[in-house]
Formats: sequence, C-alpha cells, structure tokens
Amino acid sequence: MSKAVTIPHRAEVEHLVRRAIYERLPQATPRKALAPNPLVVNVSARHCHLTQEAVEVLFGKGHQLTPMKWLYQEGQFAAEESITLIGPRSRVISNLRILGPCRDINQVELAYTDSIALGFEIPLRSSGDIEGTPGAMIMGPKGFFEMENGVIRAAPHVHMHPDDAAFYKVKPGDMMKLKIGGPCAVTFDQILARVSPDFKLEVHIDTDEGNACGLQPDTQVELLK
Repeated sequence: MSKAVTIPHRAEVEHLVRRAIYERLPQATPRKALAPNPLVVNVSARHCHLTQEAVEVLFGKGHQLTPMKWLYQEGQFAAEESITLIGPRSRVISNLRILGPCRDINQVELAYTDSIALGFEIPLRSSGDIEGTPGAMIMGPKGFFEMENGVIRAAPHVHMHPDDAAFYKVKPGDMMKLKIGGPCAVTFDQILARVSPDFKLEVHIDTDEGNACGLQPDTQVELLK
C-alpha cells in the first residue's frame, strides 16, 4: 500500500530557500537575521469549537468528530461534521464547520458581517474568553444544543512557538503589527501574540479582514513588534 506524502506549505518551502541562500552569502556581508520559522497568514472563516457533550447531543451518543482536512497547526482539523447556527432573528447559517479536536468550552467564531446578518451583537475577544458573550441555539442531525454564551468575533492573533517569540522579542499577550502588501496594502496594529511550544508561526485574521486587504497566497506579509 502506498504511503501518504505530506506536501510542505508554500511558506515553508520559501523559507528553506531563503535560508539556503542566506547561508551561502559571504560572512562579511551585513544582513538581517532570518526568522527561525516561516510566517504564514491564513483567513479563518466562520466556524465553531464544541465539547464532546455538545457533539453527542447534536450527532448522537458516542459520536466522534471525523477529520476532513488537517489544518496548519499540529493536530487541528476541519471536521466532516457541521451544524446549523440559529441567530436572534431566527435567521440561520447552515453548514457551519466544526473544528476539532473537541475542547472544554463551546465557542462560535463569526466575522462582523455574519453577526449583523444573524442579529448578534458580538464582542471582539481572544479565543476562550467567553464570559458575558451572547449564547445561541445550534442544531445537528440528532438534536439541538443551547449555548449559554460563546459567540464571538475572534481577535486577530498570531500563534507563536517560543523560538518565534524570542526572535520577535514578544511575550504572550503582547500586541504586534501585521503589514500586508499588494494593491490593498494595510497594516493591522493589534495582532495578539499567543505563545506555546505546540504552535507553528501563523497569523489568523477573519474573512472581513482578509477581504479588506485582498489577501492572496502570494501576498507579501511582514510581522512587526
């Protein structure tokens, strides 16, 4: 049986090429230190994180999420399963993707335009900070689950390994800047630094932010202190 081949992310390939060129340059040539890891900027579309309890209410006793697509962060995946989110105006978003694995809280992450369409007034919050946020009703093929809170607009943030944090001279909770090039060039001034040994260097912005700056796979990006 053939073995699956993992294709490196484009940013990782470009980073390796730059490092190879950097190492061949004469040592006397002044140059800026190269970051330890490639910078990846991804648009995070609306999605939800669920507890195992909620998954079983929505999909049946003992149900386990099925990975459909593995994400850039190690061990994280977009699941085959999706749910329907019911807003305050009885308007709905169907096929809201669940991201796995299961967490210890239920959280729905929407862009601002999504929240307007559904009738939510949602705060800008760091993931996991859901106290005082709106709740919602979600529906799956086997039942309904009422979230007491957890509907947010996720604050733009960067996942960082401690090596990355040391290179950029930041600590968890610091704010950074993300410079986006291209014809719709912008700079985001409030990118929250989240640091963990489990993280790969990746910035998440939502669909409103990604559309506003016209982010494409080949768009030049730079992370600044």
